[in-house]
Amino acid sequence: MTGKGEPRAQRSTAETSTLDLALRIVEFLAYQSQALPLAAVAQAFDASKATVYRHLQTLKRHGFVRQDDGTGHYEAGVKLMVLGEATRGRFDILAAARSDLLALRDQSGHAVTVCKIIDDELVVLDLFQGRTVIEFSTRPGTRLAFHASAHGKIWLAFGPEGLLDRVVAGEMKAWTPRTLTDPAAVRAEVAKVCAQGWSTAPDEVITGVNTVAAPVWDHRGILAGSVAIVGATQFIPARPSDTVIDEVVGTAQRISRSLGWRK
Repeated sequence: MTGKGEPRAQRSTAETSTLDLALRIVEFLAYQSQALPLAAVAQAFDASKATVYRHLQTLKRHGFVRQDDGTGHYEAGVKLMVLGEATRGRFDILAAARSDLLALRDQSGHAVTVCKIIDDELVVLDLFQGRTVIEFSTRPGTRLAFHASAHGKIWLAFGPEGLLDRVVAGEMKAWTPRTLTDPAAVRAEVAKVCAQGWSTAPDEVITGVNTVAAPVWDHRGILAGSVAIVGATQFIPARPSDTVIDEVVGTAQRISRSLGWRK
């Protein structure tokens, strides 16, 4: 027993539930495009306004949430940006890749993304908008589907042992009519990526959008990340030009060499 007769297991469960809700509120606010009133936040979690208000005030005291003085609405606080920048440098590929990714963006004119597996999920580490009239809203931290993205196919082809088997054995969502969801088709596509050393995903996540991705290796020859350009299929067709492929693959190899990779 702990406290005034409350069983330890019950207290632990309550504390975990409280922390879980607070963290979910922080994540929810971080993805909103504008500040929200208390009622909207409470409704999003099907929780009472009193409960959510207590969490918001605690988060506000620690800088994870800010409240607009005029409207009283809540949004993500500056502490999240500070912590994001503090941890950003721990992902070595970002430090090594930035100048090359910007060069690829300037050379190709397209948006450029870099991804890595974190906690068994494929995560966008950064995105640099291109020079075209189309902008992509993919944010750092976005999770990508292994079977439906060019980045994902790179990881299925060259990533951790057993990853492909786990992915095809699970549910593979059809994001568009062009998404590969048949296990045999996914395996055949990954085999092609292994042979050619780069991947695409035309119309497989969003109709009218294609991506060209290539692997980045570390000093041990282990996959450290993937880089890609993203654009409309008008400019990046299902079979990209050799020039485009060479730009992406060449960039990935330069970043790999900066990480100590030697072919």
